[in-house]
Amino acid sequence: MCRNITELRGLEPPATAQEIAAAARQYVRKVSGITHPSAANAEAFEAAVAEVTATTTRLLAGLAPRRQPPKTVPP
Repeated sequence: MCRNITELRGLEPPATAQEIAAAARQYVRKVSGITHPSAANAEAFEAAVAEVTATTTRLLAGLAPRRQPPKTVPP
């Protein structure tokens, strides 16, 4: 589904807040079909990005360490 989103788990050094937010934004763009939200959709779009960012941050913090590094790294 989201080929442009790279794995953030297991990076050395760990994924930054900016990398997590960028991945969250890409995810919300993909599922909403909106690349640049209009004024009417901006609030809902940004709220979704913030929620996905927070959830992803908690997820990465709670997962066990990887045995192998990810195959790709964030751009």
